[in-house]
Order: sequence, then C-alpha cells, then structure tokens
Amino acid sequence: MRTPPFVTVILPAKDAGEYIGTTLETLTRQFDDAGAVKLVAIDDGSRDDTGELMQKYAQCFDHAEVLRNPTARGLATARNQGLAHVEGDAFCFLDGDDWMQPRRLEVLLSRMRELGCDFVRTDHVTVTDGQRALVRAPHPWRERVTPPREAILPENESTMVDYPYAWAGLFHRRIIDSGLAAFPEGLFTAEDRPWIWRLHLQARSFAVVDAPALLYRRGVATSLTQVHDRRQLDFARAMNEVVSVVEQDAEAERFLPKVVWTALALSSHHLVRARRMSPQLRTEMRSGIRDMLRRLPTDEVTAVLGRLGGPRRRVLARILRQAGRAA
Repeated sequence: MRTPPFVTVILPAKDAGEYIGTTLETLTRQFDDAGAVKLVAIDDGSRDDTGELMQKYAQCFDHAEVLRNPTARGLATARNQGLAHVEGDAFCFLDGDDWMQPRRLEVLLSRMRELGCDFVRTDHVTVTDGQRALVRAPHPWRERVTPPREAILPENESTMVDYPYAWAGLFHRRIIDSGLAAFPEGLFTAEDRPWIWRLHLQARSFAVVDAPALLYRRGVATSLTQVHDRRQLDFARAMNEVVSVVEQDAEAERFLPKVVWTALALSSHHLVRARRMSPQLRTEMRSGIRDMLRRLPTDEVTAVLGRLGGPRRRVLARILRQAGRAA
C-alpha cells in the first residue's frame, strides 16, 4: 500500500517543451522518498511536446496525474483544475519554465509544520540571459507568524500583496477547504492579483521563510509578460475583482488607499505597454482601465495622485479625466 504524498505540486504549462524537462527533473530532487510528492501536471492546449514530457516524468513519481486541455483555458483555470486533485496536507504551484533547487519543498514543509501557519512565502531568483538576481519577499520579518492582513500596508511601499506570485511558497490544505485557493476563472493574465488580496484578507496566518530557491526565467518569448495580445486586457478585469474583494471586507476603508495606489501604478504601466499593441487592442485596453478607474473613490484617487511621480501622473492624466477622476 502506497503512503499518501506530503506535497502536491500543481504544474500547468502551455508550449513549454523547451524548459519543462528541467522543471520536472528538479521535482524528483525534493525528498528522498519518491512518494512524498504528487505531481498534477496540466497540459493547457500545447502544440509542442509539453504533454509527452509530462507523461514521461509522471513515471518518476508514485503519485502523478496528467490532465490535458485540447485548447488553452488559461493559467487561472488550469491551476483550478489542479486544485481538484490535491492530496496530502500541503500543495504548491509551479510554472513550466521555472525550476527549484534540491529539497526546497522538504524545507518549506518542515517550516510550515513547525510554525503551524496557513501558508509560507519565500524569496525567489530571477534568471535573465543566464544572469541571476535575488528578489526578496517584501516583508520585514522572517520566520515569524503574522496575520496576513497585517502585511498589506503601507499603501505607498511594496508589500506582500505586491508580491502575488503563486509559485513563491507552500500552502496548507486549509487554504483549499476555506475556499481561498482558487483563481478567478478565465483570466489569462493578472490572475494572481485578486487571488493574493483574498488570501491576505481572509487567511489566518502566514510567515516568510528562507528555503532553497525557486528560479524564475525572465524574457521567455512565450511568457505572458512578453506578449502584447488580447490576453493583456485581463488586467482591468483582475483589478476590478480586487476592488470587489476589498469593498466586501470589514476594514475596507483601511485598505482602499492601497488598492487605489496599486490600480493607478499598474494602470500607468499598462498604458505605456499598450502603445505597442494594435490600435483596436489599445482602445480596448484604455476602455477597460477607464471603467475600472471609475470605481475608485475620488478622494483617494486625488490623494494618491499627489504622491505619485510626475511621469506616472502625466501618463494617467487623460484617462483619469475621461473617467471623471481628478488628474
């Protein structure tokens, strides 16, 4: 009789054949016991050999399932598919072009058990053209259990809701049972923004811990951070969901300034990126951002604008006027 796994790894990927072999190989080096990890791999409509590589490596694990979507359903939906197959007390997410140093999961599981918290988060390492750089989780305390909502503010500094990477940590099964693990269905980009806000507002406890690194490839041509197509339009929808999540919280007034700061900063970024889109997509992007900005409280928008840098204010000026907000 096989022993249950300790950790389920949810690994969705699309057309990641160039990299996913490395990703999967590193999962075989997380525990001495081959049965400690369950692999749930989701081939999200790949046209290359991603699915074949998933099937090949599934044989390395005592517990493995490979799911296949005939057409791409998006990262959020694919992750949700994986959540339905979690076994054991802990789970994590991994993207098809990233990889883990040996024993990362063993260390994370040990720290989460010792601290008794709902989830743990870590730093990560970016890899760009072979150059590595450490990106630290923006939290002042390490190895200390904290209520997640106390890691949301201050509004004008980078905090844990600005570090939304689903793969940068490990989560207890309680997160699924309490309805906090799922991503908004159908989002192709920015799916982690409403997800991280809900997690930090509604989970009970978390900690930032040190562990062997997760390495994140930057500049991959197929990555959604590199494309300028219709999928990028999901940013405005995702931020609308963030606003809804916060408005329903008992401390909405406390956290809305942070939402406004984030919405304006990210809108400025996406408006600049939209210059490289087709005219039709650029128009749709601006329309979505304009509608999202109309939901923000005018007083908060005015206050945040006074603290934003000049370049961002200039980028936002026209669309804020169109949205009926101060510029």
